[in-house]
Amino acid sequence: MSEDLTAVARFLYEAGTLKNTARTGWWMAGVKEPESVADHSWRTALIATIIAKLEGADPARAAFLAVWHDSQETRTGDVNYLGRTYAPQADPRHVTADQVAQMPDILAQAVRELIDEYEAKESPEAVCARDADKLECLIQGIEYKAQGYQNAQRWIDNSRSRLTTKTAHALAEAVLETDSLDWLRTALGESNTKQA
Repeated sequence: MSEDLTAVARFLYEAGTLKNTARTGWWMAGVKEPESVADHSWRTALIATIIAKLEGADPARAAFLAVWHDSQETRTGDVNYLGRTYAPQADPRHVTADQVAQMPDILAQAVRELIDEYEAKESPEAVCARDADKLECLIQGIEYKAQGYQNAQRWIDNSRSRLTTKTAHALAEAVLETDSLDWLRTALGESNTKQA
């Protein structure tokens, strides 16, 4: 068992590299220091719980899928959409199988099944997790645009057009109508009006 846990320990260090792996698409929008894959995955998991709960799916399962959805990027890096036209993306299932090959069978099988479910795009939880991925990108785009990166509008529009669930569409509308600092104004008891 200790040898199996050594493989898990190695993977935990590997997963930590996502904290330093930039989301490369944002460079095209001019963002000099974009969010990391880990930053993106954390908020994606949070959003997945919300969408799933409001859609009647299992929020814990949706979050579980969202946490793992980009875990393969420890080995492939974050390849943006343009880059994929020249260097096709590795199959996430294949990368995951290599990542978990030395782990305890019960864990390796669970992770492989999780990635299979996410990639199949069929379960309600996978649909919610995938919408969360797009909605998180939309929100990040709004935040970058507020910082002066006007080219982020393309990511906002593209992410919005890829949403599928009723809840994700409604949340996108709410996000677009809400200033990114309204939460702070509300917490401080200040006016909650969107600033132009």
